[in-house]
Amino acid sequence: MAAQNLLLSYYGDDLTGSTDVMEALELGGVPTVLFMNQPDPSLLARFSHCRAVGLAGTSRSETPQWMEENLTPAFEWLKGLGAAICHYKICSTFDSSPAVGSIGRATEIGRRIFGRASVPMVVGAPQLKRYTAFGNLFAAFRGAYFRIDRHPVMSRHPVTPMDEADLLIHLSRQTSLSSGLVDLAALQADDLSQTVDQILRDKDIVLFDVDSLRTQQRVGELLWRIHEKGHGFVVGSSGAEYALLAEWAAKGIVSGHAAFASPGPVHRLAVVSGSVSPTTEKQIRHALAHGFEGIEMDAMRLVREGAGEAIEQAVAAGLASLAKGRSVILYTALGPQADRGAEIDRIEGARNTLGRALGTILRRLIAEQKLKRAVIAGGDTSSHALGQLAIDALTVRMPLPQSPGSPLCVAHGGGEIDGLEIALKGGQVGTDAYFETIRLGS
Repeated sequence: MAAQNLLLSYYGDDLTGSTDVMEALELGGVPTVLFMNQPDPSLLARFSHCRAVGLAGTSRSETPQWMEENLTPAFEWLKGLGAAICHYKICSTFDSSPAVGSIGRATEIGRRIFGRASVPMVVGAPQLKRYTAFGNLFAAFRGAYFRIDRHPVMSRHPVTPMDEADLLIHLSRQTSLSSGLVDLAALQADDLSQTVDQILRDKDIVLFDVDSLRTQQRVGELLWRIHEKGHGFVVGSSGAEYALLAEWAAKGIVSGHAAFASPGPVHRLAVVSGSVSPTTEKQIRHALAHGFEGIEMDAMRLVREGAGEAIEQAVAAGLASLAKGRSVILYTALGPQADRGAEIDRIEGARNTLGRALGTILRRLIAEQKLKRAVIAGGDTSSHALGQLAIDALTVRMPLPQSPGSPLCVAHGGGEIDGLEIALKGGQVGTDAYFETIRLGS
């Protein structure tokens, strides 16, 4: 694969984040494949035309010890692909903690494997309405903009609430690596290159501010310049891809755009959701008002012993709706007021168990009703749910520029799964009409 001159390889810390990167690259004219597990040579060869290769993971919801055991071989495999840049992809809201989804620990592991050079970090992504200014992160919600520690959702995240907007302070709780900042003022200065080179020599991690398309373009230039100096391991959101794509297009390395034909509508769509986000709540309510049938599931029944009965009941209800020709949404919560996270967390591994249960339900619906299209909602949910579908790889079928980060994908695998069109939607992602947009395929 190294002989193919790969531009980029990446590890996504959850599934929806992984498809977010794939969508950005494809829209920028970079053919990309996302593998669910490290592929064997024959599977890898099926995608020899791709110039970017991703590996979907679950590290956002895992412990530092898990990361040490699992990220180490994953990064070693990615390094072996020989891509110009390897990216550890994190959520654009940077939500993480020393105990769960530690960005600091992941950075330590990557730095160790990729040569101990300073690690560039890019989080701001104007395309996703995420901005960093003097090291502080801001994010949009319902048309307004909030510092991340005052964000109505992320400051109250059920697992990793963001209580600090200064990303380097937040990061310092997770690693002893030194860190520095290339801020907005430095990005506008005449001596930018010298400043960047000096900070990279002095610090282990260097965060680059991005508050606009203009600063994003400057950061893309810097990332591409410094990768040849050994700074080829990058940590950040898909803002890293958007920055690099601008530079690659400017240099003629990629076309800068790609066209996708609409796949058209399907008669029936199945959705499973484990998200407690108010964004997903609005999407579910919108879908129910536009012809979808809703089936509420008890999250606790799906994670306790004897969950098989609850799964069978959910499957039966879903099949009944689909048999009537209706699209269906099976959900465990309708907004944050229905969050049972505190109860779930009393059972070890229950969140992962919940994701797997939702995947089992969806797999049964797809197989028994021969569905052509499906959706999994919830970032943590998607990673564990998709694992139940025996999918080997994903490619992009239809990007959603109006709702970036949640494309419709094509599944590659065995049996009825091969060719399935599936979308993976993070809790905070998408317009109110998201599920209907996926059903209509336009």
